[in-house]
Amino acid sequence: MKKILVVDDDSVHGMMLKTLIEDWGYEIHLADDGTTGVDMVKGQSFDLVLLDMKMKKMSGMEALQHIKNYNPSLPVVIMTAYSSVQTAVKTLKIGAYDYLTKPLDFDKLKLTLERLFERIFLKKENKNLKSRLKEKTIIHDIIGKSPAILSLLDTIQMVAPTDANVLVIGESGTGKELVSSAIHFNSSRKDQPFVRINCAAITETLLESELFGHEKGSFTGADKKRKGKFLLANKGSILLDEIGEMSITMQAKLLRVIQEKEITPVGSDENIKTDVRIIASTNKDLKSMSEQGGFRQDLYFRLNVVSITIPPLRERKEDIPTLALHFLKLFLKKNNRDIKGFSPDAMDAMIHSEWEGNVRELMNSVERGVVLARSDYICPKDLSFAQPEDGNNIKTDMEFGNTSLSQIEKKAILSTLEAAKGNKSETARRLGITRKTLLKKLKLYGEQKKS
Repeated sequence: MKKILVVDDDSVHGMMLKTLIEDWGYEIHLADDGTTGVDMVKGQSFDLVLLDMKMKKMSGMEALQHIKNYNPSLPVVIMTAYSSVQTAVKTLKIGAYDYLTKPLDFDKLKLTLERLFERIFLKKENKNLKSRLKEKTIIHDIIGKSPAILSLLDTIQMVAPTDANVLVIGESGTGKELVSSAIHFNSSRKDQPFVRINCAAITETLLESELFGHEKGSFTGADKKRKGKFLLANKGSILLDEIGEMSITMQAKLLRVIQEKEITPVGSDENIKTDVRIIASTNKDLKSMSEQGGFRQDLYFRLNVVSITIPPLRERKEDIPTLALHFLKLFLKKNNRDIKGFSPDAMDAMIHSEWEGNVRELMNSVERGVVLARSDYICPKDLSFAQPEDGNNIKTDMEFGNTSLSQIEKKAILSTLEAAKGNKSETARRLGITRKTLLKKLKLYGEQKKS
């Protein structure tokens, strides 16, 4: 219940307000002069003060100044006669929330109280939300207590507060984006933008525009000027996901941006200064690629100021039960299911699985189990890595004798595409290749068919 102090030297008016406002569901306390009112504010906790402007022992103006000096956040609503409106306006400059003219309009008084407390509530909620966002910590987001994860967390905690470029290395599904987010949100840039871009999902011709922006008419389809990701990430961080898929030409342009700390939009002669921390991620061995000419060595050194390698799930099996239970709780709520947990066989199967798709595969498997479970506990057959008992939909007719490697690869890709119902992103995930590589292969098969 909200606690309101009414300060009014007219005892009859004060009692009338107490009776009225208590009927609205508030707790009311009375002070019959300004001095008493100020003492009560200092001695008790109130949510609001209703303060009369004209009083004998201490004026409302003087009482307001004392109250605001003691507690600047305590809202005060002034009650004043028509002749004192100008004075009331002055009180707003001192810090009064609002003023009401006498004789009071009770409907307006009630509305004022409701709006004030609603505003305070929303302000508090917004503050709590910002606080929760700022408290988005590494420990809360990255789940696991294995030595490998504890070492990873320790490295992130050391790297995050710095402004160094970071290269995050790990297999698909290990959580490279999560680690990158943890680096940003635990840095001094956490209140600034965190912009992500998947370098493998965008063609080379469009990637330059996506990163650096373009001018209107700079190429076909550029019907308006557009800001690039680097400009959008100014003062913050940018995640260049799948950096190993970036062409040599784009690598050269990115290197210039890192060295000069400025970008040039496509179709423009203007160089724009940017202040961006670069976090790059990859599932490739960029060091070997740079030695073989597949990745610029100078760019590799620029990006690899600090490298963080995320261990695959098979190397931290002790984290599987914790992760599985975390995903179980998440998907029970999402799918509105009431399941008690995993059967011992199911948990044992998860712990001994190789999880080629890492944490992402485990997460998908648990969700499948939640959806398909027919009892109080998820069984091995409910999980995606467990094969159906009747062998339905399992391809067993692929013969390898007298078959070239390229033909085997083609069969594997096309059969996986069929199993994924034509979903190319899912097909690439199951095969452990990038979507860009998959599209190249499919295009090659299409050309072979035409010839």
